Amino acid sequence: MIVLPVLMSLTMIVPTSPQSHCSVAVPGAERVVGACLDDLTTAGTVTSGHTDPADWAGLEPPGTVNPSGVPGVQLDGYFPDTSTTNPTHGWNHDSQFVIRLPRKWNGGLVVAGPPGVREQYANDRIIGDYVLSQGFAFAATDKGNTGPFAYRDGARPGDGILEWHSRMAQLTIATKVVAAKHYGRPPRHTYVAGTSAGGYLVRWQLERFPWLYDGGVDWNGLLFTPDSPGLLATLPPALRAYPRGARDEMIAAGYPAESEPLWAFHYRNQWDILQRILREEIDPGYDGATEAGTPFCPEGTGPGCDTDYDYASRPREVRDTVSRISLTGKIKRPHITVHGTLDALVPISRSSDVYARMTTGKHRYYRIEGGNHIEALATGPVRPMLPCFRSAFDAMVGWVERGTAPSPSHTVPRTSSCRI
Repeated sequence: MIVLPVLMSLTMIVPTSPQSHCSVAVPGAERVVGACLDDLTTAGTVTSGHTDPADWAGLEPPGTVNPSGVPGVQLDGYFPDTSTTNPTHGWNHDSQFVIRLPRKWNGGLVVAGPPGVREQYANDRIIGDYVLSQGFAFAATDKGNTGPFAYRDGARPGDGILEWHSRMAQLTIATKVVAAKHYGRPPRHTYVAGTSAGGYLVRWQLERFPWLYDGGVDWNGLLFTPDSPGLLATLPPALRAYPRGARDEMIAAGYPAESEPLWAFHYRNQWDILQRILREEIDPGYDGATEAGTPFCPEGTGPGCDTDYDYASRPREVRDTVSRISLTGKIKRPHITVHGTLDALVPISRSSDVYARMTTGKHRYYRIEGGNHIEALATGPVRPMLPCFRSAFDAMVGWVERGTAPSPSHTVPRTSSCRI
């Protein structure tokens, strides 16, 4: 499905002189716009217009200070696609990507997909700036569909999510070729990283496309299995219980009691919209001809209300759709998971705890006490997850490149540093 012969020809590419020009052809891309930039990090790209701050808004904890001053080449473009949910650059074209090639390259590559229904710049602050400052090339995709109407992509239920995985692999393959052209040699090591839906991509890539990567780090990753359908099982109980103040029901649905101060924000901004988008993608027949349900429909208001959604009672074909997008836990490369114990969007007991029990192979799992899903809310008793993710990434590099195995899986106490 992916153009694998490209990988086999990496060492046969005639290299260009590093930094001899400001653009590089991207295999399979329909459009590429290149630029030589004084700074590939957000300290420079915000000013030059080579990122979109709205895409990464809320994904970092308050007070974050990132490295800067990384000159190099940026490539923006898109692969052929028929859907048009991504309006960035006025292109109105999906399967957009960004590739950043630092002048001082350490020989590594990091590839990421965005959380939720965000676009290709979503990881610029939380992943891109950090890895670029270490000398890694960095590439990110929009996953092939974005925004509140992402579910319109694809012919069958689940096709939009399945495209996320093929677009991630497509960009990884293409960027390996780009690096070989630009630097004169292919990457020595390639890593995959991401948070939330991007974390789910990490898991899938290491399960299904392990030959593309040397390792990966997922952060608060989503989980889909036929028996544990993730958000489809946890969001409806929250939408029912929270308006009634049914705290015991919230806890029974997997939401940690300590996360209660976060529930109001998630109810207003996360639970309803994500339930309806995801359910429409996986189970469009639930609300008939209505598209993505009725926002905040009251409990008990009849057929098609997402607040009343019950996955267990849905027809067999819905379970079959979930099976198509399900993870297996059969990890074939070194893999690190970090997840916050106060996650009020993707409850840890219904997601990463379950996935850790499924995994086989080289996997480390760090439960971050006090961590939440939304970094913008990391104040007071809620702990920032970003330092934990970066420590996990450093540990992954040491594991792969120096053979230094990380500490055994454990819960990182709130009172300790996030050094993995």
